[in-house]
Amino acid sequence: MDQSFSAAQLIAAMPVIANADHAPLEGGEDPAFGTVRWRTLFSADKTDTHSMVMGVAEFGPGGTLNAHRHSPAEIYFGLAGHGTVTIDGVPHEISPNVAVFIPPDAEHFTEAGEEGLRFLYVFPNNRFGEVEYRFSVA
Repeated sequence: MDQSFSAAQLIAAMPVIANADHAPLEGGEDPAFGTVRWRTLFSADKTDTHSMVMGVAEFGPGGTLNAHRHSPAEIYFGLAGHGTVTIDGVPHEISPNVAVFIPPDAEHFTEAGEEGLRFLYVFPNNRFGEVEYRFSVA
């Protein structure tokens, strides 16, 4: 049996390491999003990765990610601070070591507590830009 691999197959099989301290802080320019900022760690347009997008969302005290929907499901995993993720009208607390699964097309809104909030987010997409945010009408 032939065990040869192309250079592209070998590169695609290699691990990719990301450090959130070195990822640029994005967001903060579009008021439709609220006040959230984020650091994209894995996205095929930025890293040699595919099939998953991962990053860190950062909120100052009382910061928000406005109510929205998107087709892919999403997972949040709390890293620091506290806040509330309201999914289809039901509030859920998020804090360090708490994971939240957001179903596809569920309306969700995030508000940080007094000390701010940081959480990891994950989408089953190749690129962050593939996630179409549809913001709710205020």
